Amino acid sequence: MSRIAVRVTGAFDGRAMIPGGALVLCDGGRIAGVLPGGAPAPDGWPVDEFPGGTVLPGLIDCHVHLCGDSRSGALDRLAGYTDDELSGVIEAALRAQLAAGVTTVRDLGDRRGAVLDWRARAADSSLPAIVASGPPITTPGGHCWHMGGEAGDIPALRAEVRNRAERGADIVKVMASGGLMTAGTDVLASQYTPDQLRAVVEAAHSIGLPVTVHAHALPAVLQAVDAGADGIEHCSCLTEDGVDLAAALLERLAANRVTVCPTLGRNVTGPLPPRVAELQRRTGLTWEDRLVMVGRMHRAGVVIVSGVDAGVSDAKPHGLLRCAVRDLVAAGVPAADALASATSVAAAACGLADRKGWLRDGYDADLAVVGGDPGADIGALADVRAVYLRGTRAA
Repeated sequence: MSRIAVRVTGAFDGRAMIPGGALVLCDGGRIAGVLPGGAPAPDGWPVDEFPGGTVLPGLIDCHVHLCGDSRSGALDRLAGYTDDELSGVIEAALRAQLAAGVTTVRDLGDRRGAVLDWRARAADSSLPAIVASGPPITTPGGHCWHMGGEAGDIPALRAEVRNRAERGADIVKVMASGGLMTAGTDVLASQYTPDQLRAVVEAAHSIGLPVTVHAHALPAVLQAVDAGADGIEHCSCLTEDGVDLAAALLERLAANRVTVCPTLGRNVTGPLPPRVAELQRRTGLTWEDRLVMVGRMHRAGVVIVSGVDAGVSDAKPHGLLRCAVRDLVAAGVPAADALASATSVAAAACGLADRKGWLRDGYDADLAVVGGDPGADIGALADVRAVYLRGTRAA
């Protein structure tokens, strides 16, 4: 790993914009200094210049499915892949993420540990880092059952948690409600009893693993909070009449520091997936309703991170994190907070707060350089000029 200095007109340090830009020194894969933009580089340090650009900590997508090929029916096809084919899908997904400025992903559902296995044998340091859950725990025949994480009774649930720890998972993912991408499951219904969900959380916490819960249905969201889950994915709070997000629930989410990933961001150029369209017809839910809900969460002090649910369909391709951040701004979240949701706050949710998500001395030199000023125009995230992984230019 060599030394490099990156000079930019603007800089976001993980929490706020740095006036006057920055000269970021990278040495041995770590940030060795963040100097004022006009400072001279130390002798012998080559400098990459980006006039008019802004440097940020490498972005973190907190909800991806690397086994998903970003086409309609992606998850349904998983069982048909050979091991080599699935490795190719994973690598293609990581390259698409990297091109979008994403240097770390949190994979929340693979098939039978494929991402965990890929990570264990990978020697390619030119791809984003992976935090992974392995297959999600779900009921027999439940949402994403074909990924291989089915478990019904409490002993089986505890065994699934132990299995993930033994295979090196960083987090446990459990499906508390049905999902849009699995036929025969009900998005508006809970899949587990409160005691079953609590057993998963207690088993994971006893061995030091956090738990994040897939929950669309309001009862499932409430169960996740009651069980002491660390995070909730989607957190849609859906009922037959649309979203029901009471003030009391907002207060509990904020007070318990539950990290919510609302999985915003979508490709709006194509038609809605049929199951999404059916849900909208059934509940009256609109995208604008979701943005209003997320805006309320932010104002109530709920911890929000950005993740797309990338890879599950052509509406949710890999490399679309910028759109999730943009949607937060559209929901009324200040740009600095929206950017933090994909940098410093995301790093904390991934258990990486001491290494990633900030422009700080000693942190991993994962950087994304974009054209323009995302603090003033969040659309600048779409103009990725360069990406550095551990101080080496990767894109």
